[in-house]
Amino acid sequence: MHENKKIFELHADVCKALGHPLRIEVIDLLQNNELCFTDILEVTGGLKSNLSQHLSLMTKKGILKVRREGQCNYFSITSPKVVEACRLMREVLIDNMKKHQKLLKMI
Repeated sequence: MHENKKIFELHADVCKALGHPLRIEVIDLLQNNELCFTDILEVTGGLKSNLSQHLSLMTKKGILKVRREGQCNYFSITSPKVVEACRLMREVLIDNMKKHQKLLKMI
């Protein structure tokens, strides 16, 4: 059981790295292609330093990979399973929203 505890900790760590709206937006943007930092910044808005911190964290946690070309850092998703995980969580959210709507209609 002790070995499982470490796996659970690592699992939670990856989940935490996905636990921010901007990071989920970045995954959505990168699901089909890689983008330059400036392109991601243009679409998401906000502060350059803030986006940089989020991308750095996602890279450290193995969610994103970065490739430097010329003046630009290009970011992409390390595995299609990351996109799949986010899609599944969105489905859970939508299912829950539908349940709440049904309950509200009953009132």
